[in-house]
Amino acid sequence: MAQHFLLSAAARSLSPGKVARMSERGAENVFVRLRWPQTDGKPVCPHCGCEICYDCRRSEHQPRWRCKACRADFSATSGTLFAWHKLPLRTYLMAIAVFCNEVKGKSMLAFCRDLDVQYKTAFVLAHKLREAMASATKALRIGGEGRTAEIDGAYFGGHIRPENLAADRIDRRLAENQSGKRQVVVAMRERGGRTLAQVFAAETDAVAAVRLRIAKGTVVHADESPAWNTLHAGFAMQRINHQDGYSIDGACTNGAESYFSRLRRGELGHHHHIAGPYLVRYAQEAAWREDLRRVSNGEQVYGVVGLAMRCRPSVDFCGYWQRAQAA
Repeated sequence: MAQHFLLSAAARSLSPGKVARMSERGAENVFVRLRWPQTDGKPVCPHCGCEICYDCRRSEHQPRWRCKACRADFSATSGTLFAWHKLPLRTYLMAIAVFCNEVKGKSMLAFCRDLDVQYKTAFVLAHKLREAMASATKALRIGGEGRTAEIDGAYFGGHIRPENLAADRIDRRLAENQSGKRQVVVAMRERGGRTLAQVFAAETDAVAAVRLRIAKGTVVHADESPAWNTLHAGFAMQRINHQDGYSIDGACTNGAESYFSRLRRGELGHHHHIAGPYLVRYAQEAAWREDLRRVSNGEQVYGVVGLAMRCRPSVDFCGYWQRAQAA
């Protein structure tokens, strides 16, 4: 029997211990090389694009440069997802290494203990990392001629706690007895490709997104949900009734189901409550982990750093750091 990838040495190319042994300059080099790969880490002014910049750092933990052309000061994280950061860059690199090492997601209580920061700091930082992960599939279309994609939906959030006495319990399946917070995560997964996850109120609301994100000519596999009936007009559909089997005549949605199992285990084991506006971020994180499950942790860490360096300041969480200052 072949060894699982996560048990092999190839999966362990970077450890938090290695990051902890790095100097602050070493962590800084990781960020600048991924911020400016075209100049091999040589700073480029984010304001005017000038490549002639002088080192004007104020201290060892505050690397800064000054542009010769526009005279503006900037750092390795200026204008990025980590703009206005307050922790050392080595702490952020450690946070990314710890966050990427988890298979089903990272508990925020454990995250704040690992980094020795407040819970809200760990919560905001983790959501910034999820935002970076999601940027990898922004405006991405999957499928195409000769390719196969799977679509499926699963409901998350909106749990209603049953009453203690059986006589007082209600039928939680009825619409009038639900909280209205339950949403469906729709996964669009190309076989041998990427996974796209979006959140909707119902599966029928996802039809337009499926048409937009899956290219024409793709063979689409779906279950027998009536929400996908209208997709027959634009795609070559293969349907599977899971009451009859997991896979029949080549039609299956096992790839999408694999993604949902990862997201569900993360909800039950780590996050517990992922409903509301944050659900889409957790869904995108699980898609990133599912797609890169056979990539070494070092490649994952450097990939997330590179994505964070290309992202603008967070729209949702910039106010936490800067209060009234706009992103």
